[in-house]
Amino acid sequence: MAETPAALESTLKAAARALGFDAAGIARADEAWEAGARLAEFVAKGRHGEMRWMEDTLARRSAPTAMWPEARAALVVAMNYGPDHNPLDTLTQRQTGNISVYARGRDYHDLIKSRLKQLAGEIAALTGADVKVFVDTAPLMEKPLAQKAGLGWQGKHTNLVSRDLGSWFFLGIVLTSAALVPDAPEADHCGSCRACLDICPTAAFPAPYQLDARRCISYLTIEHAGPIPREFRAAMGNRIYGCDDCLAACPWNKFAAAASESALFARAELKTPGLVELAALDDASFREIFSGSPVKRTGRERFVRNVCIALGNSGNPELLPAVWPLLDDASPLVRGAAVWALARLDAAGFAEEKARRRASEHDSTVTEEWDLGA
Repeated sequence: MAETPAALESTLKAAARALGFDAAGIARADEAWEAGARLAEFVAKGRHGEMRWMEDTLARRSAPTAMWPEARAALVVAMNYGPDHNPLDTLTQRQTGNISVYARGRDYHDLIKSRLKQLAGEIAALTGADVKVFVDTAPLMEKPLAQKAGLGWQGKHTNLVSRDLGSWFFLGIVLTSAALVPDAPEADHCGSCRACLDICPTAAFPAPYQLDARRCISYLTIEHAGPIPREFRAAMGNRIYGCDDCLAACPWNKFAAAASESALFARAELKTPGLVELAALDDASFREIFSGSPVKRTGRERFVRNVCIALGNSGNPELLPAVWPLLDDASPLVRGAAVWALARLDAAGFAEEKARRRASEHDSTVTEEWDLGA
């Protein structure tokens, strides 16, 4: 006998929890929503920076049915990756690099997708409907769907906040052609709080609930392909991959718990990795140490560029031996960042080396890096 709609919803949520998800909710996927218009405005203002894929897929991102016309409902799940410490504490350890909490463990994409496929199988078996699974890699706006499903609300920092999980959780979505009973959407509980806005090192929020990715350290260290704009280098501190400041500042994290999924535990070598060791990574060693980590997708050049900025921000001339070899790195991106680090740590040494190189037979590209990198 077929389950009643309410019983079916309970069964699916129980199945989600049995698979290790910490929350689950259901939203309509075939009704109008405002998120598409907000995204279009974000792109029109150029706030997406170099993320051209947002422009290219804007029409398909406008609504779930724009990507899959048969979609009628979304089962949205959350998996907690909460840290066992305050991530802001590592920002003061300037001889180490700060990697965003979500990237310190195993890459969440494969982990969540494999379990979503099992969950989607449950939906298909119980309803006979078509299903599709998504984990942050398709033109689907997960956060608005999660709010509609009652999992949380998009805070003033534009990230999702949960009264139960705080800020530290991944989202996964199963779209289906089945007409599931939706949950009530979550209301906004930010109130007058500005903690996430005020803590941002680069003032990346033009207004509450608005983000300019071009000023965001997460964007700059991960998505941005060229040199870090000069105006943001000092503000980066020792953040070498991502930034958790606006998440960590949220008062709702007092209700958050540390992750229980062992695959998401931080690897010991990624909690406070030494800048000297990271600066010495060649392409092969970079791929080896970050195997299975989201960091790997950034590539060695961007990553070591970020490490150079952190070295320059360390204020510790004893780290200079890590900088010197990178002045002649094969990558112009790394060389330019190393020049900046040298100028920050040893102004006199920078001036001497610049003069020496100008007097030698270095090519014009090297000269330009020394003129513009510092």
